[in-house]
Amino acid sequence: FLLFTMVSISLQKITMKLALISILAGSAAAFAPAPTARTSVAQNAALDDLKSIAEKSNPVLKFYDPLELSSTTIWGNSNDDTIAFLRHSEIKHGRVAMAAFVGYIVQSNGIHWPFPIDFAGNPYPYAAGSPPEQWDALSDAAKWQIILFVGFLEWFSEAAGTHYMRGGVPGAYPKFSDHKVIPHPVPFNLFDPFGFSGGKSAEAKEKGLIKELNNGRLAMIGILGFISEQRVEGSVPLLKGLVSHYDGETMAPFG
Repeated sequence: FLLFTMVSISLQKITMKLALISILAGSAAAFAPAPTARTSVAQNAALDDLKSIAEKSNPVLKFYDPLELSSTTIWGNSNDDTIAFLRHSEIKHGRVAMAAFVGYIVQSNGIHWPFPIDFAGNPYPYAAGSPPEQWDALSDAAKWQIILFVGFLEWFSEAAGTHYMRGGVPGAYPKFSDHKVIPHPVPFNLFDPFGFSGGKSAEAKEKGLIKELNNGRLAMIGILGFISEQRVEGSVPLLKGLVSHYDGETMAPFG
């Protein structure tokens, strides 16, 4: 249910944020090819990694930073920490966009769980229309469950493990099994719950991370295209007639 309905909260509260990050970060935010410790000896290590990953993710454009974000600092942190923040932001928004894009397609085709959505026996609101309209049809209690669950995932990613701005790896999500902040056992981790990447070589992981980065960038463009066409018909010519018009407010989750 979370995957299929998570698109709604992504559309309502994160759409503008996605646009900002995708425009500002661009190729200046990317995955680290492998977890490496940053040291004070190599003062330009973060920038060098950034340029290397930019070239691998887009061999044509390569490193492109017209706003010079890679040379700035935020909130009194170092340049390395700022670069880590930008990279982590793009990775996170790319992942949310991928979930939103897949969820949008699933919901648009009326695919849903066969069992009721609540104890009262109400079905999933697949008949309400497009994904934003399905979100509007949810009860406030259901919306709060989704928002609070996503909020917990966000809090856990910031509070557990080594922070990405303090020597951690941008994009790395902490394992539930490594921390005791959850008062009960969790059988699966959020990232790679079945351990498929455990036996992969460093080279395979590096290629996988670059693919995820590029897929996330494309998904940000895709989900924004869906929402734009729904709100302003004809704004995305390729989607004209494929998605229905939406008169609601995508930025108001309880509107």
